[in-house]
Order: sequence, then C-alpha cells, then structure tokens
Amino acid sequence: MKKPLLSIIFCLTLVILALHSYAQADQHRPRIAIAGLGIESSTFSPALSLEEAFKAKYGADVFTTYPFMAIDSPLRQKAIWFPTLTGHALPGGAVTRAAYESLVNKTLDSLKKHLPYDGLYFDIHGAMSVVGLPDPEGDFIERIRKVVGGKTIISTSMDLHGNVSWRLAKNSDLITCYRMAPHEDAMDTKKRAVQNLLERITSGKGKPAYKAYVSVPILLPGEKTSTRIEPGKSLYHEVAPAAAQEGIIDAAIWIGYAWADEPRNHAVVMVTGDDKEKVTATAERLAKDFWDARSRFEFVAPTGTLKESLDKAVASKKHPFFISDSGDNPTAGGAGDVTWTLTEILKRPEFKSANGPSLIYASIPGPELVKKAIAAGVGKPVDGYAGAAIDARFAPPIKLSGTVESIVKGDKDAGIEVVVKVGSVNVIVTQKRKPYHKEIDFTNLGLHPRQSDIVVVKIGYLEPELYAMRADWILALTPGGVDQNLERLPYKRIERPMFPFDKDMKEPDLKAKLVPASDSL
Repeated sequence: MKKPLLSIIFCLTLVILALHSYAQADQHRPRIAIAGLGIESSTFSPALSLEEAFKAKYGADVFTTYPFMAIDSPLRQKAIWFPTLTGHALPGGAVTRAAYESLVNKTLDSLKKHLPYDGLYFDIHGAMSVVGLPDPEGDFIERIRKVVGGKTIISTSMDLHGNVSWRLAKNSDLITCYRMAPHEDAMDTKKRAVQNLLERITSGKGKPAYKAYVSVPILLPGEKTSTRIEPGKSLYHEVAPAAAQEGIIDAAIWIGYAWADEPRNHAVVMVTGDDKEKVTATAERLAKDFWDARSRFEFVAPTGTLKESLDKAVASKKHPFFISDSGDNPTAGGAGDVTWTLTEILKRPEFKSANGPSLIYASIPGPELVKKAIAAGVGKPVDGYAGAAIDARFAPPIKLSGTVESIVKGDKDAGIEVVVKVGSVNVIVTQKRKPYHKEIDFTNLGLHPRQSDIVVVKIGYLEPELYAMRADWILALTPGGVDQNLERLPYKRIERPMFPFDKDMKEPDLKAKLVPASDSL
C-alpha cells in the first residue's frame, strides 16, 4: 500500500515542479497582443465594403494568417501571445462606419480581457477609407493606445501602398513596410515587424529613441512604382542596407495609395533607431533620392487605350498576349463589375465568330446569369445580364448570349463561377467579384491561358504567375474606380502642391521631423 502511495506522491511532485517551472518561464516571456485590419479603399469607386468583407479571424485562428507563427516555431515560443482580431479584405470601396466600428470595438473588447501587454503587433495595410472618418488607421491605433497604455511597445507592419499619417507614426513605436511590388516579401515584412518587437522587448532596449518622418509630396500608382523596374528597383534596394546600419532598427519607404482623396495620401519615409544622426540623415537621404527620381517613374508595361491594346494583341504572334483592364482592378480597389471593357471587346468583329482569336476575359460578376447558367447546364445556351450592379458610370449591365462551357462551385472568393462562350470569347462570370492572378484560377474552370491567343484580366501590374505566363503584355488605360490616369480623377482633399499634379512645384522641404515617443503623448 505504501509503494503505490509513494509513487503517486512522487508523480504529483514532478507535475507540481513542472508547472512551477512553466510558470517561472512564463514570467520571463513577454506578453504580446496581435490586432489589425487591412484593405485598400478607393474613394473614387461607388462601392462600399461591409464587415463580412474582412473575413475576420479571432483568437487562436489569427495564427493561421502567419506561417512563421506556427505552434512549434521559435517566434511562437518566445512570448505569450494574445491574438485578438485580424481581418484582411479584398480591396474595394470605402468601409461603412458601422462595419469599422464593429470590428474596432470587438478588437478593443478582446484587448481589455488580458491586460497588461509588453507589446502589440499591429498588422494593417494602411489604405483604409471609412465613410465620414478621416485617417481610420490613425483612429484605430489611437483607440488601441487608450486601452493598452503608453508603455506597451507597438510594432506596425504595412503595405508600401499604405499611408502613414502623423497620428499613426506617433502611436507606433516600431514601423515597417514591404520592400517589393508585387509584394513577394509580404510575409517576410510581417515577420520582421514581430522580430523587431521581440528583440526590443527581450533585450530591454525598449522603444527606439528616435523616429524620423519625412513627408514626400508624390502620389503615384503602384503600376508606375513597381520594384521590378527602375527607378523603383534601385530606390527600394537602398532600404535593406539603410536598415542594417548600426543604430538603426528599420527603414521604410511608403509610395502611398493613389485612389483615395484624403490629406494623408502621399509618399512617406520613416526610419527608427537609437542613433539620432543616422536616423535623421538616412530618412532625409531616402526621401531626397525618391524626390529626385520622381520624373523617371514610368508604367511597368507598355500602355495604350483599349482599342490600341486590342489592335496590338490581335496583330501579335506572341501568345498568350495579356491585357490589363486596369481601371477596374479589384486588387487595387475597383468595384470589379465595370462592363465597359467587355462591352468594347464584344463589339469587335474579330471575336464574333467561334473561329476568331481565342480570348479569355476574367472576370465579371453576374449572380443572376450564374443562376441561369446552372439551370441551363454545361453545353447549353444561356442568355442574361452581368455587371454594372455597383459601378454603372461607364457602361450599363452587359447582355451575354452564349454557351455554358463550365460551372464550378465553392470558390472561397467567387462563390460559383461559370464560363460563358460568346463568339471566340470565354467570359468568366462569377457570383461575387474575384481577382484572377494564378494559373489554377483558370485551369479549375477548364480554361488554358497559356494556349489562349489573348487573356484580358482586371488587374494592374501582373502578379508573378501571370507575369511568368505572358508572351507579351500591355496595360490598357481603361476607366473605373482605380483609373491609372490620376489627373482625370476629381481630387479635392489631397495636400497640394503634389507631384505629378503640380509639375512646376518648388523644391519641397525634405528635412526629417522627429516623431514624439508614444509614451510622451
């Protein structure tokens, strides 16, 4: 009887010691929260973005967004994490105030449950517009500050097409953004933001002594500032070496978001660190290099009107020939349902016959036409309207009369997708708008873009898979909520003078301003 009792006591002692050891270890691990919302919102689009667009994740589900935060990863083990809410929406129109308040309040309520925090990782895009609310990200982080207090170190990661207001800069302690466009380094950037946060907490160095901020009066679309080509390529190649200097924590250049008419929409350079001279000098150098390069930014591809683009594609012997229908690009904030380009394509005599040049058009939302296609079935004729339910400024809903080529259900973005063949044009019609930027997006529908003569995609610069697929490419300057011709958009609230709108503007003041520390606000 004594031996089993002694064994039980021994086991319980081991458990108690282990729990005590874990408790002691937890006492030395920092407590870090995670929060953030991301969207690009065009104020030139009539579309509105609702709460469900953000596909919010709560609690432990937040970790699934970040592969580097897997349960057995070194980063995950270095802290006690308190993920609250993160949401990342497909770019679109301005967010409704009700949606914004709901998501922000849910975040704040969650943060209040586990106070205090040593740090907070703030994962945002930086180009959100909210109806009736200037500077949403500045408002969001300010409200977070009121909950977590001034001592918590906040590390903010952003898209380089985001906007950094003075209020966002003040309330962020560490801040960084992508260094590539297209954003192939997105996850690397988020990881860097977390690593910087952990390093400053665990080393005891705390908040950076200096945050240098330079507002650069430039507003350009991403299609002119891609890091694939000059001068964006060389400009962004400067960033990593700048950030690697002794006394500097991070350096970043924000192009800004061109399709929102707000005072904070412009380029910004920020550098953080503990060496005042290096921080300010580096920020000023990067800003000066950006300003000096302003007139050398060109579109990432040849451009033309839609007619010029189609004429070139039809005459070309290089297949597939990609055309970017750029004005209604849903990956930049377009409504995605502008029918103008598709209407013009179907007017062309070359595409009237099934034996004409093969063309894939991706895509147009048309939930009613999708229903009709399902009722008709594959191989059967279908007739109905699609598009222009949200943005009918340039063309009305388009009537498609053709044959149902395929029906695919269950896409997480599009819902149900159907392919309707009209003449030699395969039109992808979706239940909900969806950007098409991977080969599998097409092959899942039985389409083979590599074998098509022409592929027209609602996009700006081609995403990596499309770029690798193209034999030739032109960016069509089409109308829409993200029109690439910025000078024909009705800006009223951006700060002036601003390049390229004011081409003869005087040399701006590019002297770095030191941002107050967040705990001194």
